[in-house]
Amino acid sequence: MTVPVTDPHPHDAGGDQRSYRDLIADCVHCGFCLPACPTYNSWGEEMDSPRGRIDLMRGIDDGVIPLDSVVAGHIDACLGCMGCVTACPSGVRYDLLIEATRAKIEEELPRDPADGAFRNFVFALFPYPGRLRALAPFLAFATKLGLPRIAAGPLGKLLPARLRQLATMAPPVSLVQTFASLPARTPARGERRARVALVAGCVQRAFFPGVNAATLRVLAAEGCEVIVPPGQGCCGALSLHSGRLDEAKRFAQALIARFERKQVDAIIINAAGCGSTLKEYGELFAGDPAWAARGAAFAAKVQDISEYLAALEPRAPRAPLSLRVAYHDACHLAHAQRVREQPRSLLRTIPELQLLEIPSGDQCCGSAGTYNLFQPESAHEIGSRKVDNVQSVAPDMLASANPGCTLQIQSILRERGATLRAAHPIELLDASICGTSLP
Repeated sequence: MTVPVTDPHPHDAGGDQRSYRDLIADCVHCGFCLPACPTYNSWGEEMDSPRGRIDLMRGIDDGVIPLDSVVAGHIDACLGCMGCVTACPSGVRYDLLIEATRAKIEEELPRDPADGAFRNFVFALFPYPGRLRALAPFLAFATKLGLPRIAAGPLGKLLPARLRQLATMAPPVSLVQTFASLPARTPARGERRARVALVAGCVQRAFFPGVNAATLRVLAAEGCEVIVPPGQGCCGALSLHSGRLDEAKRFAQALIARFERKQVDAIIINAAGCGSTLKEYGELFAGDPAWAARGAAFAAKVQDISEYLAALEPRAPRAPLSLRVAYHDACHLAHAQRVREQPRSLLRTIPELQLLEIPSGDQCCGSAGTYNLFQPESAHEIGSRKVDNVQSVAPDMLASANPGCTLQIQSILRERGATLRAAHPIELLDASICGTSLP
């Protein structure tokens, strides 16, 4: 089935495509989505549940509910975590509906000037790895002065909520790693089993470069040659999830053009939010004859690093890591991509590592791309529940496959005066296989 995500307006279904109205009609109001929805759990309001938001979408589409700031507020309050998608017995594509509705809001409803300016600032910074790198020296200086911890404390409450959220999330930065380039080609160790390409990401590249380096080492150790196409930009995930469809398409087209001439068996990504968008390129360009086949061909090769490695017979020896590790399911990996078991199975290949399940692990941490920047109070309420559950299992380390989740959970731990080391699962595997130090 090809579903147009770019057109929020009703139109005739053609071929395998389905219209916005068709997607809305799939909801039978059973309510199975309610307990899966973090904002419904927070506030108990029907209009802040997936079922209630679909009712709003239907009302707007039928012309009986005006698209105004009140309605937009309920749509903005959705994290887009997709917990409802995996909970829905009717297979409602809420992911496509919320993206299309957000596009309609961006197209038709002017933002409050302050809100619009902040959003423009976020989208002028985060999808650009070069700009994030330019910010790195200031972040390194700020974190050395302890500003994130100060912002997380009582003094930070004097700051506007969005500014405080930005300050508390500032990660420790290694300038040497941040400005290091990834090799264009990493040969396989031993007999080559596959040739793959890596999407390096934006936040991942600038603030978590160790994750990409670990990915290259582990893939090579498992017999994969890795290509990193130069000049990569953003995949468009942040823009797509916020309704900025034209911008998302421009990013996606540029990335497809960078990769499509490479002869590779798979395109690997290690950031959950990016991975779900990369796999959606076929749907993103479904109505565009010039890009439909190119988008679908790209998407067909995309695999999360854990998904890819779990399908390979392990070849590299693993050294023991005596750690209690709490694995956090990133929503865009577990719900959007339905990749749950593979990261766990990879971690279980590490001798002596004890894998811990986090209570209510299906629930979002409140990060959700840019959600914690635009909706900091709600994100904090949701994130606090997550951190309560993480701390309840007393881990030595947190494993998370999405940089945004790591930043969100660490910021709330910092606010509590607690510390918990965090690593991407591939970094744990790298430490076991290659003996590298953990973050």
